[in-house]
Amino acid sequence: MLLSTLLLTGCATLGGPPVEVPPPDLLADLDRAARELVETRQEPAAPPLAIVGATVMTAAGEVHAPGHVLVRDGQIEAVGPGEPEDLEGYTLVDASGGWVTPGLIDTHSHMGVYAWPGSGAHDDGNEATAPTTPGVWAEHSFWPQDPALQRAVAGGVTTIQVLPGSANLIGGRGVTLHLVPHRGARAMRFPGAPETLKMACGENPKRVYGGRQTTPSTRMGNVRATRAAYARAVRYQDTWARHAERVAAGDEEAQAPERDLDLETLVGVLEGRVLPQVHCYRADDMLAVLQLADEFDFQVRSFHHALEAYKIRDVLAERSVAINTWADWWGFKLEAYDGIPYNLALVTDAGGIAVLHTDSGEGVQRMNQEAAKALTAGRAAGIELTEDDALRWVTANPAWVLGIEDQVGTLEPGKRADMTLWDGHPLSVYSRAEQVWIDGVLVHDANVAVDPWSDFELGQEVGL
Repeated sequence: MLLSTLLLTGCATLGGPPVEVPPPDLLADLDRAARELVETRQEPAAPPLAIVGATVMTAAGEVHAPGHVLVRDGQIEAVGPGEPEDLEGYTLVDASGGWVTPGLIDTHSHMGVYAWPGSGAHDDGNEATAPTTPGVWAEHSFWPQDPALQRAVAGGVTTIQVLPGSANLIGGRGVTLHLVPHRGARAMRFPGAPETLKMACGENPKRVYGGRQTTPSTRMGNVRATRAAYARAVRYQDTWARHAERVAAGDEEAQAPERDLDLETLVGVLEGRVLPQVHCYRADDMLAVLQLADEFDFQVRSFHHALEAYKIRDVLAERSVAINTWADWWGFKLEAYDGIPYNLALVTDAGGIAVLHTDSGEGVQRMNQEAAKALTAGRAAGIELTEDDALRWVTANPAWVLGIEDQVGTLEPGKRADMTLWDGHPLSVYSRAEQVWIDGVLVHDANVAVDPWSDFELGQEVGL
C-alpha cells in the first residue's frame, strides 16, 4: 500500500465541499474524492412489489415455472416457486405467461460518447492525441441525452459499461452506469462499481498512430509503448511510497510529489483497484498482453471482442480472464478473420467466463436474440449448453466483469431488483421486453406510451 496511515483532508470535489477521506492510501483517496457526486443520486422509493405467475429464470441455475419474485426497498426479498400465500402490502404484477430474468448487462458500449445522431459533435470516444491517455474518463464525454439509452432499456438492458474507443493503447477509464435518466453521468454511476480502464492492442492503435508516421506503427511498438507506460507507473508508485515513509517518520518538510493523472490510473491497475478491459482480437495479441500483466504483476479482468479466444480458451479459463464478444460478427478486418460463431460456447465449455457484448447502440436492443444465436451455434457444434449458460452470457458473467456480481446479474435475495419481464421466452426472436425495473422501480413498460427521455428527441417531435 502507498499510504496506510494518511488522511486526505480538504480535497474539494467539483462544485462540492471539502471532504475527508479515510485510508488506506493517498492515490486511492484522490481517486475517491474525484468520484464524489456533483449531482447526488437520489435512490427512488420503490414500493414493495410481487411479480407472480411468470417463469422465473434466476441465472443462478434455478428456473421456477411458475414462480415469484418479491421486492422490498429496491432489493430482491425472495425468489421461489409458485405464489406466496400472504401478499398484503405488495403491489401485485400478474405476469402469467411471461418470463422474468435479471436485467441484461452490456459490458462494451459507446452510447453517450458516440451518441445518436452520429456526428462530429458527438465524436467523443477517442482522445487520439497520444498513444496512452489513461487519465481521461469516458464519464466526462458521456451525453445522458443520447436517445439510444432509452431504446437499450426497451431491450431489457439495465446496466452498461461505457468505454473510450480503441484508437489508443491505453484509452482511458470506462464507467459503469445504471440506465436511469439523470442530468449528468455522475449520478448514473452504478453504486459501488469499481473503476475500469480501456486498453487496446492489434490493428487499431498501430493504424491510428502509424498512419501519422509516429509510434506505434507495429505490434511490437504497441507492446513497447504499453510497457513503458506501466514502467513509469511503477516509478510513480514508488515515489509516493517513499513520500509516505517520510510522512510516517514525522518529516514535516516532506513535499508530496506532483500529481500525474495518467499515472494515478495505472497505479490503480497495479494495486487492483482499477479493472483492465482490453480490446484484443488475435490470440497471440492476448498472450502478449498477459505477458505484460505478468511483468507488472496485475490481473487482466477481460478481453473485449476476443474473436480468437477459443484458440487459448484453456489459458483464459485457468487465469480467470473473461472474454466479451459477439455471437457471429467477424471478417470486417484481417484480425477478425478467424472469428467463429462457436466462440462463446467453446470458452464456456472450457470453464471460462464468457460474455456477450454489443459495441453498438443498435445491437444492444436485441442482446437476448444474440445470446440465442450463440447458444444455437454451440449446440449445433455438439457442445452441451443450457439456457442458463446463455442467460449468464448477458447477466451474471458481465456483472462479474464489471465487479458488481454481488449486486446484480442473478435473481437472488439481497441483490438489487434489476429485472426484465419478457412477454415470451427470452431467447426467442418473437419476444420483447414488456416491463423493466431498476432497483425495483419500473423504468419501461411496453404497453404505456411515454415521452422520450431525451430532451433532444423531444425537441425534434415538438418541432414537427
